[in-house]
Amino acid sequence: MKKLNLLGFDFGASSGRAMLGVYDGKTIELTEIHRFSNDPVMINGRFVWDVQRLFFEMKAGLVKCAKAGIKLDGIGIDTWGVDYGLLDQNGALLGIPVNYRDARTDGMMEEAFKIMPKEEIFEKTGLAFMQFNTLYQLLAMKKMGDKTLDMAEKMLFMPDLLAYFLTGEMGTEYTIASTSQLIDPHTRDWAWDIFEKFGLPKNILTDIQPAGTVRGVLLKQIADECGVGQVPVIAVGSHDTASAVAAVPAKKDSKFAYISSGTWSLLGAELDKPLSDVAVMEANYTNEGGINGTTRLLKNIMGLWMINESKREWDRRTDAVDFPTLVKMAAEAPAFKAVIDVDDPRFLAPGNMPARIQEYCREKGQPVPEGRGEITRVIYESLALKYRWAIERLEKDMLGHGVDVLHIVGGGSNNLMLNQMTANAIKRPVIAGPSEGTVIGNLLVQAMALGEIKDLPQLREVVAASFENKTFLPEGDTSAWDEAYERLLALN
Repeated sequence: MKKLNLLGFDFGASSGRAMLGVYDGKTIELTEIHRFSNDPVMINGRFVWDVQRLFFEMKAGLVKCAKAGIKLDGIGIDTWGVDYGLLDQNGALLGIPVNYRDARTDGMMEEAFKIMPKEEIFEKTGLAFMQFNTLYQLLAMKKMGDKTLDMAEKMLFMPDLLAYFLTGEMGTEYTIASTSQLIDPHTRDWAWDIFEKFGLPKNILTDIQPAGTVRGVLLKQIADECGVGQVPVIAVGSHDTASAVAAVPAKKDSKFAYISSGTWSLLGAELDKPLSDVAVMEANYTNEGGINGTTRLLKNIMGLWMINESKREWDRRTDAVDFPTLVKMAAEAPAFKAVIDVDDPRFLAPGNMPARIQEYCREKGQPVPEGRGEITRVIYESLALKYRWAIERLEKDMLGHGVDVLHIVGGGSNNLMLNQMTANAIKRPVIAGPSEGTVIGNLLVQAMALGEIKDLPQLREVVAASFENKTFLPEGDTSAWDEAYERLLALN
């Protein structure tokens, strides 16, 4: 085969990048083409995404490819989940897409349960209850009398919206739609009963397409403006976690769990079909779409958001230090001074994270961590303990078998301290890498769509052949972790 030049746009909650993947049939090689910040902004009391600038940065990435003489064979886009844009009858964007951390969904889950019982919503959607799910965003718009919902002709999730800007073609890719609490995971179609019961408009929906669908080609105007040809734009695993899980270098038939580690820690297992029984609902696990018809049974854990927000606050108030320095300070801090439940709702919103952690510890009658080192250590230790909790729920209540190994992919896989703490806490091997898992999955699903990769097992063989990983084994006496775990369990 000829080498494929594939461009993956990977949008996170705070940054984005355009990555070139050169695939030769056996391995893939990555080159960063363009990197940019993603800076949500507060406008008139709404926390929103600067989507026009994000699209500008996509075109800047295409221009850089053209200047480098790179002839592209495919383009794919992945983003965070749940958020969307609304389009009018002429295909123009109505308003600015609202960020999932905006306060408009405060209290909306409780409003939803008045309309349809929690158990029935879960039965129909299989999705964990998070206040920012698309269902509650749409319900908030309806409750607020937001006229843009009445004016909307179509709704597109963020990666589908950006693909529409590139191609003029509308569609809804399944993995991103599966984050919305508007999908039936068993039929892999819209949960029509939800739309009926909540009085939500059905006309705004488009047909659902599987990951690996060629959405269209670059509009001629954009191709000419950026100096590239009319390249195919492919609906990859458009939810970033779907792409990341596809790139887990697990061996076929391995009993593995995974964490896609970044702003969020998405911990789960890969299944052939969804699980929507009571135990899954009570543990607040979710059934989201994966590649090749798989289901990602996973738990949203607060993740490195808490570290990032803490660092932002410290940098604002004192001399800035980098992340390696924070890790060094944490290594010198006392172990297990306090334990927090990282999924306490108070930690979701932006703001003074260190103060909220300290207040939590006071409320729970624990010693209060002081300074950057102690607070950083408390976050890392508490994350590792929450990972143990999540794996135990998988094993005991959902999978029916043990988990032999935990794979960590994404940027958090570079955190050596957290990786080792995790191995100690779960008492199992942790395999870390690749750190670029999300964009690797994006790129290789493009290769799958173009007929050069057969299926998900082959995709993972390519990942394993292309990137080195690091294994962490439990070290020393782990009894202190057992004691700290009991403290976590006693918090709730």
